[in-house]
Amino acid sequence: MARGKKVKKVLLKKPLLSKKPTRRIKAKAAVGQEPVKVSLGVQEIAVGATKFSHPEISRQPKFFPQELPSQYEIDKMVLMVRDPWWLYAYWELKQATVARLKSELKDEFYKAKRVLRVYDVTNIIFNGSNANRFFDIHIHEFANNWYIDTAAPGRSWCVDFGLILRDGRFVTILRSNIVQTPLDGPSWITDEEWMIPDEMFARLYGMGFGQGKSSPVGKSWRERIISSPGIASMASPVKKPLKRGFWLRVDCELIVYGATEPDAKVTVQGKPINLRPDGTFTLRFSLPDGKQVIPVKAVSADKVDERTITPIVNRETK
Repeated sequence: MARGKKVKKVLLKKPLLSKKPTRRIKAKAAVGQEPVKVSLGVQEIAVGATKFSHPEISRQPKFFPQELPSQYEIDKMVLMVRDPWWLYAYWELKQATVARLKSELKDEFYKAKRVLRVYDVTNIIFNGSNANRFFDIHIHEFANNWYIDTAAPGRSWCVDFGLILRDGRFVTILRSNIVQTPLDGPSWITDEEWMIPDEMFARLYGMGFGQGKSSPVGKSWRERIISSPGIASMASPVKKPLKRGFWLRVDCELIVYGATEPDAKVTVQGKPINLRPDGTFTLRFSLPDGKQVIPVKAVSADKVDERTITPIVNRETK
């Protein structure tokens, strides 16, 4: 460079850097030296946080099964249906109830016989003393359940657990619910509903054979139904007729009809029925062999007056 010439110094500005949050950490230094500061950017911090994070492991609490208690300290008796012939009953007595019986009966309690009294309550509203019949089963002192052979399918049953004292008196301790055993064969109920008005019965038969809602109620439609070979072959429970074609089939139905005030409430066997506008009603029942009890109860609209009439029908086929 030649002497005498001046050189102009130009200062260049440093490029502006975007400000990023940094994290300063201290690095270990050698003994006797100051710690070295290291700057980490945002991405490094995020990667480090992800790399060294450990999610908590959720552990289900241990469950230890508990045994069912042997008693619940309640006074209760439950009756269940096993099949058309057999019932199953189980019961429980509170200690306080046993103590009360011992206090009331004293020595009679220890000398009494423990029994299950089984009531046949078919087609009745049971009040404890109006059963069709009953029988007793003697049980031991520590029994709390029992299988009961009714020997009569298709009936309603209720059971009392109690004591028979030395003088023959029966003391009821517990009473079960009411159950109904099924039949031991095909049902004898032919109608879809348990009861059906006579006019509707005729219309349904007429509509089934394509005769429309105006099918007449009388001898004509009954003759067509009974004489139909298709109906006879399907409904007859007997074997196929012999070649001579001679056979006989007999069945029975029960029709119950009556009348009361048009605005009254009427029940038959405890089930409400609909009255005609003039207060009359007609019901059709299948009639199997045996005793049929059909209580009919009417209550006035203001619930002041009440009337009950109970037809009892017995059928025996020989």
